Amino acid sequence: MTTKETEFEAARVTMVEEQIRRRGIVDETVLQAMRRVPRHEFVPYELQDGAYKDGPLPIGEGQTISQPYIVAYMTATLELIGNEKVLEIGTGCGYQAAVLSCVAREVHSVEFHSALGRAARERLNRLGYSNVVVHIGDGSVGLIEHAPYDAILVAAAAPEVPKPLLNQLAEGGRMIVPVGREDEQTLMLVKKSGNEFVLKRGEACRFVPLLGRHGWRIF
Repeated sequence: MTTKETEFEAARVTMVEEQIRRRGIVDETVLQAMRRVPRHEFVPYELQDGAYKDGPLPIGEGQTISQPYIVAYMTATLELIGNEKVLEIGTGCGYQAAVLSCVAREVHSVEFHSALGRAARERLNRLGYSNVVVHIGDGSVGLIEHAPYDAILVAAAAPEVPKPLLNQLAEGGRMIVPVGREDEQTLMLVKKSGNEFVLKRGEACRFVPLLGRHGWRIF
């Protein structure tokens, strides 16, 4: 291990303890995933020294890699135990998908921007996250060909919970999605029970807008 890799590893440990555990995330599986996934590999080279700081970073195409705490919070909220099939909307650089891959059996991730999606696919394959499949397309309509999903994580802000995603949840499935205005949202946890969906409000947040038919913008 090089000196730089040792520094990054130490930074991950500090990130988990100071930014995540101290804020109340106690799921050890999630904490272990956050310690394992090399966040610096998912950001532009010139930003790698700031990869473990407490905030989002730009990744191109007007998109961002989420704050580490938010990644951990959303993952922990889904209460994954390792045997689930998960759908992620908004692959971005692939970091959230990599974290999910450590705590779930199978991850399907959909990215609207083809260049970002292709880059994330290559990166995840190179780093060995073999249980993640990246798809290019309109994530606001979900991914019906692999439904139903035990959990869905939406990494972009929607004006309301997208109905197609509700329909693709398995019985007892959970979804975490930022809902609200384009400049400010609330993380909503949705649980499916029979024909009903129970919603619970979580933390305030700010995500880039969900693009597509059931999002903020259609191109």
